Amino acid sequence: MNIDEKAPLESIKNKHLLAIDYGQKFTGLATYYYGRDPFPLCYGRVEYKNDEKLLLDLKSIIEDEFIDILVIGVPFFTDGKASTMTQTVIKFVELAKNQLEMPVYSIDETLTTFEAQERMKSDPKYNFQVDMTKIDELSALIILEQFLKNSSD
Repeated sequence: MNIDEKAPLESIKNKHLLAIDYGQKFTGLATYYYGRDPFPLCYGRVEYKNDEKLLLDLKSIIEDEFIDILVIGVPFFTDGKASTMTQTVIKFVELAKNQLEMPVYSIDETLTTFEAQERMKSDPKYNFQVDMTKIDELSALIILEQFLKNSSD
């Protein structure tokens, strides 16, 4: 499986993207409509029960929000090695690619939760504190930012 997939810039123009920070308690979400939104936006989180339920929740969001492209973050250790969670998320990416009728990309999300915590500590919007109810969606937003940056390189 190819991680850090780049989408040709032309293929995401005028498309609505949904980024996912997969978690087995909560899955964070962020969206961006390329060419319409000024920047990516947090979209909340969904409670995780199992992969099938998560896919049903995502299908509902995809239909309601007219999502065109899905971007899923895949976690690795800082040395680049895979963990048990890496394998779990890779299986979910494959499941999403098989069950959703849309482009599904994956990107390395190493340290996105740490970056989200640091952003919260320096942002008055979060009262300069880590808000664990918002960490997943902010991590998804960072995943989306990285995907957009990679696609524009």
